[in-house]
Amino acid sequence: MELNEEQQLNEIKTNLEKVKKQIAEACIRIGREPSSVRLLPVTKTVPAERLRIAYAAGCHEMGENKIQEAREKSELLSDLNIRWAVIGHLQRNKAKYLARFANEFQALDSLKLAEELDKRLQNEGRAIDVYVQVNSSGEASKFGLAPENVRDFVMQLPSFSSLRIKGLMTLAIFSTDHDRVRACFVRMREIQTMLRQEAPDGLSFDELSMGMSGDYEIAIEEGATVVRVGQAIFGKRPLPDSHYWPGVG
Repeated sequence: MELNEEQQLNEIKTNLEKVKKQIAEACIRIGREPSSVRLLPVTKTVPAERLRIAYAAGCHEMGENKIQEAREKSELLSDLNIRWAVIGHLQRNKAKYLARFANEFQALDSLKLAEELDKRLQNEGRAIDVYVQVNSSGEASKFGLAPENVRDFVMQLPSFSSLRIKGLMTLAIFSTDHDRVRACFVRMREIQTMLRQEAPDGLSFDELSMGMSGDYEIAIEEGATVVRVGQAIFGKRPLPDSHYWPGVG
């Protein structure tokens, strides 16, 4: 039976409270302040009318994987003060769309894309927060820079003045083996430590976006400052995760 708006509101509020409680507990276990972790609700496949309810429940920033879906929702919900983050792979020919509405882009992994996005943002008179995507699991099916290529890539980013570099993003291996998942997050923390010492002035690597509904507590234990949570807030998606992320079953 389909829930009415009030029931949906209560459901989302309850789920949000549960996720925030688990974030806080993960932080406390390792001596971190719960406020050091930002929860980014992932809204892919969630209809715009349900996102209005989510906004009323307290979701004022939303992460979308596909640029077309993000663009459409940003237009439908333009009367709300939503901070939009695009967290999935972006083709260069779609950069013009992202430049018009997004506040944050978490999947930068090529200099050609950086150049195109910077140009489009300058045309719009805007700048956005950007995270460099790293393929921490080494899976050929995933986007992102190989860990050994991150330093050289980062050294070239000061050329793009409309890209406010804030940190790194990754998708860990999709596995029930927590040790394999944790290893991805540990690798990211090591890269972050290196970049904090060696990155050019003006670039920040204080942020680590890693961890989703199935592994965000492990990510927090290893230093995540942003966790991207969808299904734990909005419920199971109609399609498998492999539809949204390559290499995920």
